[in-house]
Amino acid sequence: MPTSPWYHKTSIYQIYPRSFYDSNGDGIGDIQGIIQKLDYVKQLGFETIWCSPFFASPQADSGYDISNYTDIAPEYDASSDALQLIEEVHKRGMRIVFDMVMNHTSIEHSWFEESRSSRDNPKADWYLWRDSPLPKLGEGLGVRGKPNNWQSMTGGSGWHYVQERNQYYWASFLPFQPDLNYRNPEVKRTMLDTVRFWLGKGVDGFRLDIFNVIFKDAEFRDNPFSFKFLPTETDPSAFFQEAKYTINQPESYEFARELRSVCDEFGEKLLLGEVSGGRSVIRKFMGAQKNDGLTLVFDFEMMNFEFTADYFRELIQSIETYFPNPFMPVYVFSNHDRARSIRRLGNDVRKAKMLHLLQLTVRGVPCMYYGEEIGMTNLKLPFAAALDPIPHKFKSIPRFIFDLLGMTINRDEVRTPMQWDASRNAGFSSAEKTWLPVNPNYETINVESEDKNDGSLLDAIRALLKIRSEHTALRGGSLELIDGLPDDVLGYRRRSEEEEISVLLNFGKSEKHFQFKSEDCIFRLSEQDDWKNGEIKLSGYGGMIPRDCFSQA
Repeated sequence: MPTSPWYHKTSIYQIYPRSFYDSNGDGIGDIQGIIQKLDYVKQLGFETIWCSPFFASPQADSGYDISNYTDIAPEYDASSDALQLIEEVHKRGMRIVFDMVMNHTSIEHSWFEESRSSRDNPKADWYLWRDSPLPKLGEGLGVRGKPNNWQSMTGGSGWHYVQERNQYYWASFLPFQPDLNYRNPEVKRTMLDTVRFWLGKGVDGFRLDIFNVIFKDAEFRDNPFSFKFLPTETDPSAFFQEAKYTINQPESYEFARELRSVCDEFGEKLLLGEVSGGRSVIRKFMGAQKNDGLTLVFDFEMMNFEFTADYFRELIQSIETYFPNPFMPVYVFSNHDRARSIRRLGNDVRKAKMLHLLQLTVRGVPCMYYGEEIGMTNLKLPFAAALDPIPHKFKSIPRFIFDLLGMTINRDEVRTPMQWDASRNAGFSSAEKTWLPVNPNYETINVESEDKNDGSLLDAIRALLKIRSEHTALRGGSLELIDGLPDDVLGYRRRSEEEEISVLLNFGKSEKHFQFKSEDCIFRLSEQDDWKNGEIKLSGYGGMIPRDCFSQA
């Protein structure tokens, strides 16, 4: 039986560098701060680190507006620190993944500054430039509109005028992030060489920002009308427009395979895509018959999870249908753009333990955002003072509307500094002022206090990661849902050549008793969860991992 690649068996911990740990007291997290906390991540049990961007950038979008792909932003230290980070991660037997923003650059990138200077410079065709269309019949002779009706992903036209060229450039996300033109062979070659540059430095792969918008329609045709105002994970159409010609173009699927072939030059490398459009679209980016495209793709639909056994049973069934071996799904419940998962759980730590018990034992690669392991919560911040540019686009809409819709418009609220201990600034920084305010609940929610508590969320996640690393059935085995369990109880069996292990979770408030054959119990969420003489007792929001009686291990 062929061995699964490492990236299908790993566990991923996302670090937002600006907020993880400040080593020099300037109020901003940095690379040396990450290095100083690597032992924490190692001891926690994660095997791969994904770092959000720390490349050179004017920071108009917190590093997702890159001005140089091979330099490091000075506030994060120097390029030599990035190389040291790679080395230190590998010393600890872990892997490291960089965030690669391939779709667009900063407006301050030298490529764009040259491109915008004239229509005949060497980089004139490196970005998507278009003339205004001629006036339509009945319009005034001086009326010249936008090149077409395309809307950006954040609302409003994505076309922006530049006087030097008397043309518009296209930006899929924000105005200061112009899209590169991948139909220009020189652009594609340069970006693939950028990928090779970091692979040559030892990076183990990349998380790929908004990868499904890299190609746009070659004919720049108008998008059709849609009744949808807000996008969803299964349909990115929004603002009364179907994203037919701006997202998920056939050339993007082809580019996924091309990028994979480049990475294969360096061995097994992880390519983790940010893609919207539902599971059928995700599968196209991974490959039709074999996994020869992106190695992994986020399934963001699950970030809007419902905390019920029925929801997760249906989720698992769907994922197993779309991503059978040799494909592998990713289980992710929060990140730097979305609300922290515990908010959907009413800040209930018992439910958080259950959610992560599922995340760390189901068939798939778990990806956890920094601070999730201690139950860090969102910090409500005023839109007017936001560093995040997105809430400023929606300042005319009352805040309560977004709250009712469950939308995190101000992403600052999920990017607050890591809460290490109960000291000043949560032990994140010695500065007078941190780049974002520390959540006031740091005095009770922090690593140091939970590390001392055997029943804490941190303790549970650390124990689960250890169990995951020790059992082949959990790292790469198959999954089979268990039928005949009581209402509110979800169960599944993980099977490898060496062993079979079951996982049982009670999504209800009340205690559940039922018969279940097993040899012993290798993990339980609380002391109230019990196994005895073939009978299982699960407390409300309880869970356990019994070892099946026919296990060989």
